[in-house]
Amino acid sequence: MSTTASRSAAAPARPARTSGSRTRAFLLSATAIATVQAASTAPTPLFALYQQAWHFSDPVLTVIFSVFALALLLSLLTTGSLSEHLGRRPVIAASLAVLAVAMLIQLLAHGVPELLIARVLQGLATGTVTSALSALLLDLDDSRRPGRAALANAVAPVIGMAAGVLIAALTAAYVPDPTRTIPLLFLALFALQAAATAVVIPETAHPHKGALAAMRPRLAVPPTARRALAISAPPVVAVWALGGLYSSLGPRLPSLIAPHSGALTGNLVFLAFTTSAACHGRPAPTVMLWACRLLIAGVALTTPILQLPSLAGVFAGTCLAGAGLGAIMQGALSLLLSGADAGERAGIVATYYTIGYFSLSVPTIGAGFLAAHSGLLTTTRVYGLFVIALAALALIGFTRRPGHS
Repeated sequence: MSTTASRSAAAPARPARTSGSRTRAFLLSATAIATVQAASTAPTPLFALYQQAWHFSDPVLTVIFSVFALALLLSLLTTGSLSEHLGRRPVIAASLAVLAVAMLIQLLAHGVPELLIARVLQGLATGTVTSALSALLLDLDDSRRPGRAALANAVAPVIGMAAGVLIAALTAAYVPDPTRTIPLLFLALFALQAAATAVVIPETAHPHKGALAAMRPRLAVPPTARRALAISAPPVVAVWALGGLYSSLGPRLPSLIAPHSGALTGNLVFLAFTTSAACHGRPAPTVMLWACRLLIAGVALTTPILQLPSLAGVFAGTCLAGAGLGAIMQGALSLLLSGADAGERAGIVATYYTIGYFSLSVPTIGAGFLAAHSGLLTTTRVYGLFVIALAALALIGFTRRPGHS
């Protein structure tokens, strides 16, 4: 994957006017990131309901899931640095409004075409707002608590993913008509956050010309971040690819052991994966090295144990893999953003998410077709070997990195 240096650099970010306004803006930004990610995972428990109601195949299921990630990928490649030119606040507010429209289309959907349209719109808006919000958090970082923004950028999406699947799983189990309730909930949340953006969030960027030129598809990685990208890419690909499998086909994994375990048990597997991702230490190469080991152990445990009658083993392996995911996400962002100038942040974050969502979508589509032809058990084994190989490659890279511990 080729990269080019960012062709524009914004002036240093403007500080928020007061400590209180800075804190409110920081909390709103982190909450919005969590909400955006929650909306991306909330459909996971609903896919089975859509499949039952509209009678489509597993390949169609993974396409419905992955078209969101592909649209998001396109957005990151074109609008990832847009907030550097137009300003953080207008980009964030407009993107949240588009997300509300996407939820409205999903709310009114009566078939696969409408659902695909909603997912495409959601993906486009998610890519744009994720880069802008992540850069805004970095702009609002507090020098008295260095690293807070990097931590929020890593933890807020994971918390959001876990919250989204938990809310959707409980709604699917206990609330009538969950395929209408969930989109309605997020429609309201996005509308409220879009309105709050105009009031709470200060403009921290310096808008300048060149927005159209900045939308030419590219990956903006400055020379200072390229070595970090080279050693971080394999584990990032591994964890995002694994997340794609859990998001689309994961709720069906317990059925391989206990066919009558029910939908709630399957959704709890994905919940365990995302919740465990929030439980990890501070970002550092050493943490990522241990995270790769956790990822290998978790996937190795989960994949073969599916042949044994043990749901406990599936959950144990899932938790280990989830813990590895969280540490890798946080550590990779920390390494990439270390030493980056204010005008480079949005582009670096966009590049990180481009790699992530590409890894989330393309292997998942392949998994859907493989599951349709060879079965879910074979698919999990092949996928597991793929993830383990990438994590092992990352281990070699971090072990050879100067100053590793």
